[in-house]
Amino acid sequence: MTRDVLIGIDAGTSVLKSVAFELDGRQLDAFAIPNHYETLANGGVEQDMRRTWADCAACLRGLAEKLPDLARRTAAVAVTGQGDGTWLIDAAGEPVAPAWLWLDARTAPFIEAYRASPAGRRHYELSGCGLNACSQGPHLAWMRKHSPEMLSHAATAFHCKDWLYFKLTGVRATDPSEALFTFGDYKRRAYSEEAIAALGLSPHRHLIAPILDATSEQHALSADAARATGLSVGTPIALGFVDVVCTALGGGLYDPVTPCGCTIIGSTGMHMRFAGDSGGVTLNAQSTGYTMAFPVPGQYVQMQSNMASTLNIDWLLDQSVRALARAGIESTRRQLLEGLDEQVAKARPADLLYHPYISEAGERGPFVDPSARASFIGLSTRHTEADMMRAVFEGLAFASRDCYAAMGPMPQEVRLTGGAARSKTLRGISASVLGARVRTSSRAEAGAAGAAMIAAVGAGHYASMASCVKQWVTPYLDPLEAPDPELALIYEAAFPAYVASRQALAPVWRQLARSRAAAS
Repeated sequence: MTRDVLIGIDAGTSVLKSVAFELDGRQLDAFAIPNHYETLANGGVEQDMRRTWADCAACLRGLAEKLPDLARRTAAVAVTGQGDGTWLIDAAGEPVAPAWLWLDARTAPFIEAYRASPAGRRHYELSGCGLNACSQGPHLAWMRKHSPEMLSHAATAFHCKDWLYFKLTGVRATDPSEALFTFGDYKRRAYSEEAIAALGLSPHRHLIAPILDATSEQHALSADAARATGLSVGTPIALGFVDVVCTALGGGLYDPVTPCGCTIIGSTGMHMRFAGDSGGVTLNAQSTGYTMAFPVPGQYVQMQSNMASTLNIDWLLDQSVRALARAGIESTRRQLLEGLDEQVAKARPADLLYHPYISEAGERGPFVDPSARASFIGLSTRHTEADMMRAVFEGLAFASRDCYAAMGPMPQEVRLTGGAARSKTLRGISASVLGARVRTSSRAEAGAAGAAMIAAVGAGHYASMASCVKQWVTPYLDPLEAPDPELALIYEAAFPAYVASRQALAPVWRQLARSRAAAS
């Protein structure tokens, strides 16, 4: 039987899924299992590593139940997953402790002091990445001081996808994108001993996994993993890049003809700009954002990420759901979303300002402030829920522009992906705020698709990533949507007020944080 299927595994924070694609990029089927993690009282967020592997194996078995002869048809498997975090194993390959996820906030005091120091700025200049509490380097530095026994038993520090790759192949490695986050020299796409030393981690240098680029090197599925997953021993396995890079690849960021950006409108907001070489990378004065290696030699993705995107929409919808419930009327977010676009489109543009910092973790892009909080500015008695929701839509678009501005020139075209990109009104507002053409990707499961594309190129099914994009990405891009000229002028005038007001509110946020701490 022809090996005509590529499988992408995407181990996300909410869901772990396996997705099957034909070699030309057409999605065949998918199987998903909810992810599980635990939030601790001390700000920690942990995940059971053994359960994660069991769920991954179960996902592959579930996919096989939906696609007959999957084991014999599978040409390669690629794995991506949630970024940052720390997944420690010992010399025997067993977990040392539960994994620390990117949501973990235990290192916040350390990282605040480190970022403010000259060493923190130098670290940013080397890695191109602004350290924050979710990064592996601060996690290991915290463990060295507070839980040295964990590091004494550890042999390798992984990220989520690295752990799954190890379980699939027995190979200890990480990919080029996550390698740069806290230990890298982005210009060389390699580890920086200076960056490692600055975090006090030179004595633990042996924990840092070797870098593996799956576009040129893959490994075989082990016998143990074959028994667990139902796939064939020796199936090529590709270590994908971090999930956000894979999602950008599958969603259309890489276009050899049209330089563009990519925004993922999900629970969080991810805003990415493509850089053709290290000279095209722009570092900002606030030392924020990420510079990530891209699965094309010598090329990069710059990213700024705001903590909460559609979470702001969900929050406002939930207020209506609760208000209706108090009146004895049952409703859901889904029901309230019906007709929402039409209501928002009728509301007056830029009549209110909204800062979408609804996350309890504050904000991380394009500035880092754990005390940042959401706010409406300009409310009066004439404003309705539709006015407020329009302000939320506009706030998400202004946050996106704020992030792009920290990375250099605004892209002339931005590809949109994520569930909220289905909103015509939000797309129109985004185009007009950004002053850029927008194009939505209809590609389902862009993250798994991006991982599978890396496997396809690495296994030689395509001569280059550019040729893979022509079949896997371009056919799934919707028509271009241009900015509305009148709206663009309104938003051009309003954007400076958005930035000035969030800068002016910073001391207020901190005072409120102190008040909350005192009250508790």
